[in-house]
Amino acid sequence: MSASSALTSVVLKARAKHTASVIFLHGLGDSGQGWAPVAQMLSRTLPHVKFILPNAPSNRVTLNFGMMMPSWYDIKSLERVTHEEDEAGMRESMIKVNRLISDEVAAGIPPERIVLGGFSQGGAMTLFTGLQSELKLGGLIVLSAYLPIRDRIFQLATEA
Repeated sequence: MSASSALTSVVLKARAKHTASVIFLHGLGDSGQGWAPVAQMLSRTLPHVKFILPNAPSNRVTLNFGMMMPSWYDIKSLERVTHEEDEAGMRESMIKVNRLISDEVAAGIPPERIVLGGFSQGGAMTLFTGLQSELKLGGLIVLSAYLPIRDRIFQLATEA
């Protein structure tokens, strides 16, 4: 995974004046397109929100016999998750997700009007990124996930 390459994304533009953004990270093996129906449904009642559904790059996933698949980072084991976490891979993905957040701020959306969310591995990335953010985001949405590097994530957490 290269920290310099940008993420591709499925983007649902706001139906009305764009005043808020949701960036939602899919789970292992999925894509932004997999969450597009949910974003389309939500956009009906949240017309001011732009939904950004990034696609994780393809990486080898040790847990899945080294198969290449969309993943935010490698998962080596579910049994020893606290001892064999791919923190370097998480950091590379965090840089890319932070770039999406920065792009929204540059487009005039205040950080407190940006929500970062994710499902499963995307939810773990949401916690990893959101807890270390220098920006005070509007919130974090985490569905069916776990807290990565839980033995020290709160030592790395920012005031935001």
